[in-house]
Amino acid sequence: MTITDHQQWLVNFYKQRQWYQYSPFVHLNFLTEETGEVARAIRAFEIGRDHPGEQPATAAELQANLKEELADALDQILVISSLYDVDAQALLRASEEKLMRRFADAEQTV
Repeated sequence: MTITDHQQWLVNFYKQRQWYQYSPFVHLNFLTEETGEVARAIRAFEIGRDHPGEQPATAAELQANLKEELADALDQILVISSLYDVDAQALLRASEEKLMRRFADAEQTV
C-alpha cells in the first residue's frame, strides 16, 4: 500500500464513522493529543516510566507502542492534509525538495 492509498483508505474509514467532517481545528487537537502520546512512548523507551501500578514494559512492548503512536500521529497528518486536498505523496516530495534546496550548498561541500 502506498501512502496515498493509505490516505484514501483513512479518509473512507473516517467518513464511515462520521469523524471526517470535524473541522481542521478538531483534527489538529487530535494531532496534538497523538503527539503527546508519541512523547510518552519515547520517554518510556528512553528513561522509563517509573509509574506505580504499571509493570515495566519489555523492549518489544516499548517498540510496538512507539510504532502505534507514530502511526496515530501520521494518520492525523494525513487526515488534515486530505481536508486541504493535499495528496500524501505531495507531502513527501515537498519535504525532500525543501531539504534539498535548503542544504544544497552544504551537500556540495561534503
